[in-house]
Amino acid sequence: MKLKQLEGLLGDLQQFSNPKVELEQYPTGPHIASRMLFTAENSYGDITDKVVADFGCGCGTLSAAASLLDAACVIGFDIDPQSLETATLNAEELEVEIDFVQCDITKLELKGQTVDTVVMNPPFGTRKKGADMEFLSAAMKVASQAVYSLHKTSTREHIKRAALRDFNAKSAEVICELRYDLPKLYKFHKRKEVDIAVDLWRFEPRQN
Repeated sequence: MKLKQLEGLLGDLQQFSNPKVELEQYPTGPHIASRMLFTAENSYGDITDKVVADFGCGCGTLSAAASLLDAACVIGFDIDPQSLETATLNAEELEVEIDFVQCDITKLELKGQTVDTVVMNPPFGTRKKGADMEFLSAAMKVASQAVYSLHKTSTREHIKRAALRDFNAKSAEVICELRYDLPKLYKFHKRKEVDIAVDLWRFEPRQN
């Protein structure tokens, strides 16, 4: 599938109707989602025929992208049941098969399920300090091949240090810098839209 086709299909998905500020729910736009998954597959071969998990999947945009790129199995995890309802509708609309699981990522235990690749757009940790690192820690415990994750460019050194020192990463690499258009979703947002620099990371876990 071509990048433009993938972006077009993701652009039709429903997003949060009533986003929850405490969960830092922001939509992963089709521009970023398509490039994230397209790069994971075309540069590294980490999606097609792989078992892919989407942590904090929200309305399922990254899950849908993985499925459209022919992942063998896609599992989306989120704590919010309303988001998972929307994600299920999106999967049905695209006619793709995705398993959605309601759970707290920080307490996730996968028994007997091998996950090759984790993809995620975690909370940036602005409302709950350290939320981004909790997601990264959980992802590194689950993925056997690679973790793809978005983090604010301003946290780059901190992320790299933590991944290599604390989360058992063999490598931690920024594969591209993207602009994240943050729409005005919450009352405390002063501006209509904010443009944030984010890094797309690829982490490779050490083989135990």
